[in-house]
Amino acid sequence: MSEISRNDPNARSPKVAIVYGSPSDAQTMSKAGATLERFGVPYEQVSVSAHRSPRTLAEYVDELAARGIAVVIAGAGLAAALPGSVAALTTLPVIGVPITGGALDGMDSLLAIVQMPPGVPVATVGLNNSTNAAVLATQILALSDPGLRALLTAFKDDFEKAAAAGLEEALAPDR
Repeated sequence: MSEISRNDPNARSPKVAIVYGSPSDAQTMSKAGATLERFGVPYEQVSVSAHRSPRTLAEYVDELAARGIAVVIAGAGLAAALPGSVAALTTLPVIGVPITGGALDGMDSLLAIVQMPPGVPVATVGLNNSTNAAVLATQILALSDPGLRALLTAFKDDFEKAAAAGLEEALAPDR
């Protein structure tokens, strides 16, 4: 592992692991961390390559559940092997984030992540959309956490109100 950081080492044990294949993916994946922080979900962030350090990845994934991690968000570009590799190594839910770049500007990543073989599912969000990956991870955790469910309900209500206000403004007659 070339990089491990936690949002607050003094906080509760992390529930979500944010994993990406290269330090260059950190900016895209940092939006997942910011979203998890908004909901108060403790997480850890790790850069580890499925291709350059497969044994390190396998060791890391093998320890996740025992350490209390409940969901993995895995971001990858180009060949995008990381989300599928993680999913193959664990029974935890894995959410893939395809990252743009390369000759096909992320379409290769998207297809690699969504086209997993039967028995190795990876829930996949849109290109570079680690924010949605974090919201989905939070929804998974909220299945057994009423407090988190209430935060999500408020988030969705606020989101809807903001969209409705924008629509009302757009439809208002010019004065």
